[in-house]
Amino acid sequence: MSFHIVNEARRCLNCKNPTCQKGCPISTPIPEVIRTFLNGDIDKAGAMLFENNPLSLICSLICNQENQCEGHCILCKKGAPVLFSNIENYISDAYFDKIDFGKIQKNGIKIGVIGGGPAGITIAILLARKGYDITLFESREKIGGVLRYGIPEFRLPKSNIERYKKLLLSLGIKIRPNTSIGITITIDDLFRDGYKAVFIGTGVWRPNTLHIKGESLGNVHFAINYLTNPDVYMLGESLNVIGAGNSAMDVARTAIRHGCRKVTVFSRSERIAASVSEVEYAKIDGVEFVTSVEPVEITDDGVIIIKVERDSNGNRRRIEGSEKLYPATSTIIAISQGPRNRIVSTTTGLDVTEHGLLVTNTFGKTTRDGIFAAGDVVLGAKTVVEAVNYSKQVAETMDEYLCGLH
Repeated sequence: MSFHIVNEARRCLNCKNPTCQKGCPISTPIPEVIRTFLNGDIDKAGAMLFENNPLSLICSLICNQENQCEGHCILCKKGAPVLFSNIENYISDAYFDKIDFGKIQKNGIKIGVIGGGPAGITIAILLARKGYDITLFESREKIGGVLRYGIPEFRLPKSNIERYKKLLLSLGIKIRPNTSIGITITIDDLFRDGYKAVFIGTGVWRPNTLHIKGESLGNVHFAINYLTNPDVYMLGESLNVIGAGNSAMDVARTAIRHGCRKVTVFSRSERIAASVSEVEYAKIDGVEFVTSVEPVEITDDGVIIIKVERDSNGNRRRIEGSEKLYPATSTIIAISQGPRNRIVSTTTGLDVTEHGLLVTNTFGKTTRDGIFAAGDVVLGAKTVVEAVNYSKQVAETMDEYLCGLH
């Protein structure tokens, strides 16, 4: 594989104005990383990637590169882009277990990090390196958040998340699994026990609903719940998936790997929302697509679908009389998620938007002093790399805040 990676790296033109870097949400210094790699210093290249993006190993596997770095590559104009995701993954994988932070001078200041997903992991790493005493509270038995419980194994091997757990522990970070803040322990309890700041990165785990008849039936499920543990679901021979984003592709491809013989994805738009590559993989796996439709009702036998079209103003409208039952033994709804309100309901002073997302300023400060937030619980369901990029800014804000207390 290394031979092919080297050849791919050699295709980079070392542009003076690298559009690939501009297309990356976290501004990875792509040409510089590639030059360093080709000069034979893979560890330096790995360090550059990690310093810029602590979740580089993860993002190299799951980022939507076709709309980001690779989609902005200048070579796209005449052919295929440089496949930086493959290069990044090779370098990050080779370097990860060599990471050495040296001796960190501890400052004795306690910070509570709520949520062990991408935002929480990023914040924990960055602030632990600055000497803070970090405790990470994870509501489930294992850390990872959406990385572990929302992305299938065939896209992101869980062994990579275990490597991050080992890294966190090496930094002296304490992990409290099966601990839901807002139930037995509250944020006020954390401040009582000496935590000087709290970070909330709980993600979005409450499925959005269609508000149509049939959603409570026994053969109907929600995507985020299904992806958490597909093994416990008995979907039967066929599956209808309502929604056409990347999460829907994960559901469809996972269901096929768990025995479904026929999987159909329904999209309200004429264009599939998921990335082109994920749609292509889904089609190769045997997934079928029906576009320009929306569900009217879910039944024990399948989903009743009606066609939609755009009017002269570009608005979608239903085509009356076009209703059709698409039979399936199960239905999964995959139309994104919102935040749960467990923490907000037990903590005074935290404002939320009409969608339940935490209100923060541009630097991650919530409306209550000492509490910060980032990731999907602030931005809504976004990409992992966006959560990491925002968390980097919030880590700096938290550090400035805590330094101002002393």
